[in-house]
Amino acid sequence: MHWQVRRLILSSLFFLHTALLAVHPSCAVPQTQPNAVSGVSITSLRSSAEAGDAVAQYKLALVYLHSNPTAPNYDSAIKWLRASASQGKAAAEFMLGYLYEQGQGFPKDYAKAAENYLAAAQGGHFIAATNLASLYQYGQGVPKDLTKALEWYQVAAKRGEPVAQCNLATMYYYGYGTPRDYVLAAKWFRAAAELGEPDAQHNLGVLYYKGLGVPTDYVEAARWERLAAQQGQPRAETELAYLYESGKGVQLDYVAAYTWYSRAIAAGDKTGAELRKSLSHRMTKKQLDEANALISAQPPKPRLSTAPVTGALSLFDAH
Repeated sequence: MHWQVRRLILSSLFFLHTALLAVHPSCAVPQTQPNAVSGVSITSLRSSAEAGDAVAQYKLALVYLHSNPTAPNYDSAIKWLRASASQGKAAAEFMLGYLYEQGQGFPKDYAKAAENYLAAAQGGHFIAATNLASLYQYGQGVPKDLTKALEWYQVAAKRGEPVAQCNLATMYYYGYGTPRDYVLAAKWFRAAAELGEPDAQHNLGVLYYKGLGVPTDYVEAARWERLAAQQGQPRAETELAYLYESGKGVQLDYVAAYTWYSRAIAAGDKTGAELRKSLSHRMTKKQLDEANALISAQPPKPRLSTAPVTGALSLFDAH
C-alpha cells in the first residue's frame, strides 16, 4: 500500500502526501509513510498490543495493512489503529485520516479525514499537517479556508516536509491566502528542491528563467530543470528540451532537445509535441537518427513523484 500526500504544482510548473488530496493546481499529493515494522514477531506485537501498548497497536495495524498488499485486512488494522489513536498516537490518527480520505476500509469521508488529520497534526505529525492544509485549501471535509491552509503548510514546511514546502511556495506564488510574494515562493521551492523534490526543482527552474523572486539566470534554470527531468518530471523534460533547442543556459543541442521532448511526450506531457515537430524540420537525418538511437537506448524514466503535472509552472506561461 502506498501512502501519499498532496502537493501543489505551478501551472506548467507545480505538485500532495501519504494521506492525500486531489489533483489541483498546486504541489500537493499524499506521501508514503515508512513501514515501521521490522524484526519484530507478530506474536510479540500482538501480545504488547493486547496489553495496551499504543506503539505496538500501531505497528500491528501496519502489519495487517502491509502483509497482503492486494487484500489488506482493514477490519483488524482499523481496530488497532483506533486503539492506538485513543491513546494519542499521532501516527495512528494520521493513518485513520488517510484511510478515510482514500475510502480504504471505510466509505470515503473527508470530514472524518480532517478530524483525524487535525488530531495527528496537533500531536506533531507534519505529514498530517500537510494533508489537513490541502483539505482546507480545497474545502474537502472542512470549509474552504486558504488562511488555515497556509498556516498548516507553514507548520509542516518549517519541519522540513518537502511537499508542504512546495505547496507553501505555490500559495505564495499565486497569492492564495496571502499577498503574492515571489521571493518567499522561491525560498520555499528552493527548500523543497534541495531535498530532491522534482516538482519543486522544476518550479524553481521556472522562477530562475523568468526572474521571479530570484535574478534571471538561464544556467541555474537549466540546472534545476535537468535535476527534475532526471527524476522523470515530464514538464521539466519539456522545458529542458526547449532550453537545449534555444541554447539558453546550455549549449545549443538539437539532438538533446529532440530526445528530451520525446521523453516528455512519452511520459504524458504533450505541450512540446508541436515544438518537437518544428524542430525535426530543422534537424539533419544524422541528428534525427542519433536522437532516436538515444531514445531507444534510454527508455523514458518512470516518474518518481505521483504529483499531478497539470499544475506545474511553465516557461511558456505569462505570470
